Amino acid sequence: MKQTLAQIALVVRDYDEAIRFYRDILHFELLEDTRMSETKRWVRIAPPGGDGCGLLLAKAVGPEQESRIGNQAGGRVFLFLHTDDFDRDYRNLLENGVTIVREPSLEAYGKVAVFADLYGNLWDLIQPPSQVNNREAW
Repeated sequence: MKQTLAQIALVVRDYDEAIRFYRDILHFELLEDTRMSETKRWVRIAPPGGDGCGLLLAKAVGPEQESRIGNQAGGRVFLFLHTDDFDRDYRNLLENGVTIVREPSLEAYGKVAVFADLYGNLWDLIQPPSQVNNREAW
């Protein structure tokens, strides 16, 4: 048997502002943006070069969904972004004014920092240990 997690729905306030953040700041690829109705779009994004799970940007409808924007995981880290170059991507976050919630540290699972997206969802930026060349150099 083979199964794959294809995408995760991320509740957003506005399609276009979310696309701008993920595409222009995090450098995600816009895979699809299809109008489904007057108010609904099917918007898929994914990290560059990845072959894993992507995000489906889902515009909140109504007060209950709106209350979940930025807090889909109850204040815990919600999404985990692996990178082949932590320093490059961390520098990009800083240069673009992204909120850093926890400064970089070296953990058993790699070099990691926590950042918040434009809505406040928490992300781990992780470079796995197999890709961290010199554990003392940073």
